[in-house]
Amino acid sequence: MHLTRHDLPRLSHRGVSRRSFVHAISAGAVAAGTLSFRDVLSLQASELRRQGRSMILLWMAGGPSQLETFDPKPGHANGGPTQAIETSVPGIHIANGWERTAQVMDQIALIRSMTNKEGNHQRATYQMHTGYVPSGSVKHPSFAACIAEQIKNAELELPSVVSVGPTQGAGFLGVEYEPFVVQNPGEMPRNVASPVSEARLQQRLGLFGKLEDQFAQRGGQTVVENQRQLYDNATGIVLSDQTRAFDISNEPQDLRAAYGDTEFGRGCLMARRLVETGVSFVEVRKNGWDTHIEHFDRLGKLSAEVDPAMAALITDLKQRGLLEKTLVVWMGEFGRTPKVSARGGRDHYPRVFNVALAGGGIRGGQVIGASSEDGSAVQDRPVSVPDLMCSMCHSLGVDARHEHISPLGRPMKVVDGGEVVDELFG
Repeated sequence: MHLTRHDLPRLSHRGVSRRSFVHAISAGAVAAGTLSFRDVLSLQASELRRQGRSMILLWMAGGPSQLETFDPKPGHANGGPTQAIETSVPGIHIANGWERTAQVMDQIALIRSMTNKEGNHQRATYQMHTGYVPSGSVKHPSFAACIAEQIKNAELELPSVVSVGPTQGAGFLGVEYEPFVVQNPGEMPRNVASPVSEARLQQRLGLFGKLEDQFAQRGGQTVVENQRQLYDNATGIVLSDQTRAFDISNEPQDLRAAYGDTEFGRGCLMARRLVETGVSFVEVRKNGWDTHIEHFDRLGKLSAEVDPAMAALITDLKQRGLLEKTLVVWMGEFGRTPKVSARGGRDHYPRVFNVALAGGGIRGGQVIGASSEDGSAVQDRPVSVPDLMCSMCHSLGVDARHEHISPLGRPMKVVDGGEVVDELFG
């Protein structure tokens, strides 16, 4: 296949768009006879599925109890005082304290048969964010970074990955996919405004570039390239009008009230604004789920903050026509023990836990899998972490088997093993 420069899409200040590149390559391949017309249709259909896709992860740090969220066991000794409430879908019941979420259950799929082996916070958090258990030899890229690499909007001037609170980094994928961390959701992030005019800023950057050139010529080329990538990203944010997506002050008061005047609620509202602008992945973190003591009192306070925000987010996305292209995932690193301890808490329990998903082509109003009557084991349809991640990739039009080459020269898939949970999309 031979393409001339006239066959290729023109460069913009942000580079070649993925859509234009696919179109040009497809046209050239057909002309050369290396791709059939059916192959091209399949390639372009895959590209269309990716357009505008995004994911919002609602991360419940500490390990939320399945029995006090979406798999209650009322009437059993392990269930404690938690009651089951009806939802908008007949036959599906969830724990009390999640009344707002219950109203949008027709948009949500619950997996009650998640199962894993990692019961340590750090190891399980790393695994649920990367798909891999920690290894001393390599720092794996986050799932968010892998997603952004494949579906990011080339014209976006904001970071493709944003996190409310700390999260897993991009690992060996590099600074381009590092998360932009927001500490105070709803407010403009610090240092996104230029202290001088744009012309003067560009002049300063030009002078700085000359100093970098000198350092690069003396053997610092790699360091300079990484530094320039970081500065280019930062400059793009500072000079962009898209930063207004971080500011929720212009949102209607009744909508802000629906999300809740809490850090988590403001984070969810900001997440909607960011994916609406074109950000590929937003994580909103809620700490406090490590309830070894005072379990039931603490769970009530946590659900009071998360429940309205989660329900408002799903409703808001749907009303704006964004839910079909935005995957919303609620999860933590593991579940909690079925038996309440002598200290009045539940301990770490990766053997059985639950996850909630909505949007992104997910068929809502269903429960996948089941735990046993006492909640101690998976009774039906076990789902592993790789299964979950393959399913998220499928929702987003991401190739789960895409390989990266690690710094050690080893090929590493986005997801190693696992299968798509077909019921989520049936």
